[in-house]
Amino acid sequence: MAEPILTVDHLVKSYDGHTNILENVSFAVKPGEVIVVVGPSGCGKSTLLRCLNGLEPVQSGRVQLGGETIAYGGKNLQALRQRIGMVFQSYELFPHLTVLDNILLGPTKVQKRPKAEVQKEAEALLDRVGLLQKAKSYPRELSGGQKQRVAIVRALCMHPEILLFDEVTAALDPEMVREVLDVMLDLAREGKTMIIVTHEMQFARAVANRVLFLDGGRIVEEAAPAQFFDHPQTERAKKFLNTFTFDAVK
Repeated sequence: MAEPILTVDHLVKSYDGHTNILENVSFAVKPGEVIVVVGPSGCGKSTLLRCLNGLEPVQSGRVQLGGETIAYGGKNLQALRQRIGMVFQSYELFPHLTVLDNILLGPTKVQKRPKAEVQKEAEALLDRVGLLQKAKSYPRELSGGQKQRVAIVRALCMHPEILLFDEVTAALDPEMVREVLDVMLDLAREGKTMIIVTHEMQFARAVANRVLFLDGGRIVEEAAPAQFFDHPQTERAKKFLNTFTFDAVK
């Protein structure tokens, strides 16, 4: 049985020293596994992802990637972050750079890889997500869905061991959501290791190997998608799922 690529042990996070945003969160992710984190707004989902990437300090607990500890301000944090791709809700593209230059920046400047090699890979990935014709465009010339697909390509070009997606469709118009989710489904089918925070329940059911239901900063329920959506074990999960239409979770 494969060893976990990422382990989270008893993570506690608070912003004011009194109220815990995350309370004793523990789980592990194996290579090729897709973990989907769901739960009500404000339950700590996005904060969890930021802690996994060392973007937030934690009060106690530990996050490890391949046996190395990820810690806010840690001396090896920059190297570890190169192994974790993160795609944000707000795209985080540089407005003054073209699509292609946004993608090339990390691999060439941080990883010191040859530009020609990275450009060939970037163009192949852009072609795969239907955006090769936009390589010389600027972010302002793209739709929200196109920007998010560029952000995914940018993360992939860093060759991360694990990908984190933080509600990447939340800011998109409904007709643009599908084009982004389709790219993520393809990545799952390829065996990419991913942790996805989403409110898209139908997508969660389709893509997940395991669902973590977070509420009040705690993992209230953890199960395979069929078990979680068809037979939730806790009253809190049942109440949460009842806020969605029947079709959304089937």
